[in-house]
Amino acid sequence: MNSRERFFATIERKEVDRPASWLGLPVPSAEQGLLDFFKIPRIQEMSNAIGDDVYAVEMPYHSPDANAIYTALNFAVESDQNEEERTLTAKGFFQDYTSEDVDRLDDFNWPDPTGFVDTDEALRLIAEAPEDKALLGVCWAAHFQDSCAAFGMEEAMMKMILEPEIYQAVIDRIVEFYLKANEIFYKAVQGKIHAILIGNDLGSQTGLMLSPDLIRQFVLPGTKRLVQQAHEYGFKVIHHSCGAISDIIDDLIDCGVDVVHPIQALATGMEPKALKEKFGDRVSFCGGVDAQNLLVNGKPEEVAAKVKELREIFPTGLVLSPSHEAILPDVPPENIKSLFETLKMPAGV
Repeated sequence: MNSRERFFATIERKEVDRPASWLGLPVPSAEQGLLDFFKIPRIQEMSNAIGDDVYAVEMPYHSPDANAIYTALNFAVESDQNEEERTLTAKGFFQDYTSEDVDRLDDFNWPDPTGFVDTDEALRLIAEAPEDKALLGVCWAAHFQDSCAAFGMEEAMMKMILEPEIYQAVIDRIVEFYLKANEIFYKAVQGKIHAILIGNDLGSQTGLMLSPDLIRQFVLPGTKRLVQQAHEYGFKVIHHSCGAISDIIDDLIDCGVDVVHPIQALATGMEPKALKEKFGDRVSFCGGVDAQNLLVNGKPEEVAAKVKELREIFPTGLVLSPSHEAILPDVPPENIKSLFETLKMPAGV
């Protein structure tokens, strides 16, 4: 099997020679250590160097306010707050709006993604991809997280209860922004990439950040629209949410999600064996190799043991990957090497 065949077979829960893998997205501060260790000149060559199956292409987005789609909507009230300093808890543009202000959404200067999604760059990035890899378009479309930024996180939670009309109006408008941005990207890359990564962080280490009912009322309708849009263009959908999200995995399945990302192994209720038993015949997963402790502090042989354990639990149906997509500089490259070398061993070795 080549990487692309292995990826599709894995997420479709068919027989594979070995489970598919994805390294994730090394942050810039981690890149040089990986380049030095694997003796490669460019991070774009990492996939071939380690024998990874997935090659990620982030949606290129460049505007006067943002150089990434996940910072495209700048709701920050403090005018001197740059991209790196933006937080969901900071005061947001709509913090003082009530349900009587639903018709005032255009007070905010909503960007038009038509002028900022760079399709030429997207095609150039795709052209750089190694042959036979599964290409993953990273779009994020984090409508819930942006809605938190729009009000300030604490205020957003209160609006859901006390002023639901204004919260609903704002999150719907955010979804429309992402649908438009995604459509531009999807039309350019249709037939060239194979899956899309979208999502929102809905979980903490021990549970959901808000009740399942509130997630179902305010967040998942937008999620379903974003998933359906990607499916209409022929893409598989990997849905990201950190944390303990087992209580809404059934809902994500109902939204049409193909792959739940990640299995954050140390989060409550996210034990791989339990997830396999409860959901494994209806959805696939990505993740499982603990990036909170094991990959940071463990020895290569401990990483290898975890990979073997995950392969026994998920002979297919799991894109084996670190439990968080961002590879940080505190992860020793030796542990990355061990992960991928063990993954390529024959089963049972």
